[in-house]
Amino acid sequence: MSFFTTERQTPTKWVLCGAVVLCLSFVSLGECQTTPPPPPCSNFKKCDTCVPNAKCLWCFTTNNCTEYPVSWLLPPASMCPLAQARWGVCWLNFEALIITLAVVGGIIIISIAACCCCCCCSSSCKKRRSRPDGDDEIFVRRREEIKQRAEERNVERKARHDQIRKKYGLMTDSDHPYSKFENE
Repeated sequence: MSFFTTERQTPTKWVLCGAVVLCLSFVSLGECQTTPPPPPCSNFKKCDTCVPNAKCLWCFTTNNCTEYPVSWLLPPASMCPLAQARWGVCWLNFEALIITLAVVGGIIIISIAACCCCCCCSSSCKKRRSRPDGDDEIFVRRREEIKQRAEERNVERKARHDQIRKKYGLMTDSDHPYSKFENE
């Protein structure tokens, strides 16, 4: 018994001793309690007693409880038609359960895809919105060019009209405002 000597003990011995004490403290002296195995599915005579067991399947065509065929995802039609098979609850047939799960799964997949598309579109729209300065500048520049050309045309048109008015004497001179009265 080297543990109880007066010599200086190493830390590994203390760790080993603590681990042994810890392991012994977790071991109970009582017997292990185990649950009895569930009865076989063939013992159940009603749907209400059969379907709460996850390994059992009730068939209404044969009115018997059989073990769920775990090698198959769905029970084969030779065992029981899907419309007559019950698993989990008696009020929902296997066929309706499969259709419901397929619809719910499809809705989830479509909604995830729609969310991904919305996220992608919104991020690309944000990128487009972050660059409108260049587009706005081009738009404003074009608008100014159009206004300037329109003003130039208006000035040219006014000059031509003034020349025509002078040619035919329709324009009054600003030098003497009463020139209109002199012609009479």
